[in-house]
Amino acid sequence: MHNTLASSDYGLLDENTFAPRPNYWAALLWRRLMGATVLDPHPSPIPNVYVYAHCLQNHPGGVTLLVINADRQRVHEITLPSDAERYTLTAKQLQETSVQLNGKTLQLNRDGDMPQFLGQSTRAGHISFAPTSITFLEIANADNSNCH
Repeated sequence: MHNTLASSDYGLLDENTFAPRPNYWAALLWRRLMGATVLDPHPSPIPNVYVYAHCLQNHPGGVTLLVINADRQRVHEITLPSDAERYTLTAKQLQETSVQLNGKTLQLNRDGDMPQFLGQSTRAGHISFAPTSITFLEIANADNSNCH
């Protein structure tokens, strides 16, 4: 279920076609990657960049970072301490009805089944985030003691 503060029509599924809308895909990635334990990612020193950290779902010691670059024009970077699997959601325009995961449009297949959610292997070090993007970073080998 998706709530809005003002009476708008933005369900997670299109009410006529039942096709998933962009927020559906973000919610699905959240559910698959973000565990129940919330971690302190420390405040982001960059305006319009929001960072969240949780224990990785069903993976002891693992961590998931969620990085939202809400800046409409600038690419921003962070330093990733370990290798990770990257899942980046983008759209060609903010009001698009479709969304891309690591550059590939997400949609149900002909039978109505889910597409594969393949992460992109990402090495430790400086990584960048495109304007108006949402990125989940799955750090399976983080060995975080809060996540055991």
